[in-house]
Amino acid sequence: MSADAASRFEPHRTSLLRHAYRMLGERAEAEDAVQESYLRWDDALRRAPVHDDRAFLRATVTRLCINRLRSARARREVYVGPWLPEPVLDDPAADPATAATIADDVSFALLLALERLSPLERAAFLLHDALDVPFAEIATILERSEPAVRQLAARGREHVRSSRPRAIVPREEAVRVRDAFVAALRAGDLGGIQALLTQDVRLISDGGGKASAARNVLTGQDRVGRFLQGVARKFPPTLLGRRATINGLLGFVAVEHDGTVTQTLALELDGTRIAAIYTTRNPDKLHGVERALDRGADVGTSTTGR
Repeated sequence: MSADAASRFEPHRTSLLRHAYRMLGERAEAEDAVQESYLRWDDALRRAPVHDDRAFLRATVTRLCINRLRSARARREVYVGPWLPEPVLDDPAADPATAATIADDVSFALLLALERLSPLERAAFLLHDALDVPFAEIATILERSEPAVRQLAARGREHVRSSRPRAIVPREEAVRVRDAFVAALRAGDLGGIQALLTQDVRLISDGGGKASAARNVLTGQDRVGRFLQGVARKFPPTLLGRRATINGLLGFVAVEHDGTVTQTLALELDGTRIAAIYTTRNPDKLHGVERALDRGADVGTSTTGR
C-alpha cells in the first residue's frame, strides 16, 4: 500500500465499512470486504486512471458483499437458535448528530429486517435509500435494468417499513428505564421487571450453539419477565456487566476479569417500556467488542457493584 494510495483511500473507509456492515450484519466480514475493495481499487489504479474513487469502491464493496451474503444465507439456514447481527459499540467521542444517524443505520431492528431481503433487494434498497445512489448507477452495479432495480428497492423498502418501528426516545428517559431495569433484575423483582416491558416484548438471544441461550425468540411480558428473573438469579454478577451503547441502543457488556466479553445486551424502547431485548452470547460475534474495549472504548460504570 503506497502512502499516496492509502491517503486517497482513507476518506472512504468509514462509509464503506458502514455500508458493508449493513449489507452483511457482521463486522469482521465487513472489514474483510472493505480491505478486498481496496486491493481491487489499487490494482485498477495500476492499470488505468480511476476518475471516481467513491463510485468505484462503493460498487466493488457492494458486489463483494452480495457474493458473501449468498454463502452466508446457506450458513444461516443451519444456524443454531436465533441469529443476530454482530454487536457494535458506539463511539462515545462522536458528536450527538452523527451518533444518532449511525445508530439508525445499524439498529438491530433495521438489520433484522434486512435479513428478510434477498441480496439484490438488500443492495438496491441500501444503495438508494441509505446512500442516495441514483437508480441508473445501481443498475450498473447490480448488472440489472433500471426498472428492475427500482422494483428491487421498492420490495426492500416495503419489508423494512413493515418491521417494528424504532421509537425515538429521549436519552434521559432511556437512561431512566435502563437503570430501573437494572434495579429490578438485581432485586429479582418479577413485577418490577414486567412493568418495564411492553405486552408484546421480544427477547432474542444469539448463542449460535456455542454458548447457552434461548433456542427460540421469547415473546410476551410474562414469559420474558420470568425468563429474565430466572437468569438473574442464576448469574447475578455477570448478567449485565458494564453499561454501554450497542448499535445505538442503551445496554450492557459483560466482561470477565481476564477481559473476555461473554455477552452484550441491548434494550429497544417503545416510549417508556422495553419492546425488544437483543442478547448476543455467541463468542465468535464478540471479538469486535473485545477489540473496541482494548482500544479504550468507554463502556460506563459497572452495574454489578464491583
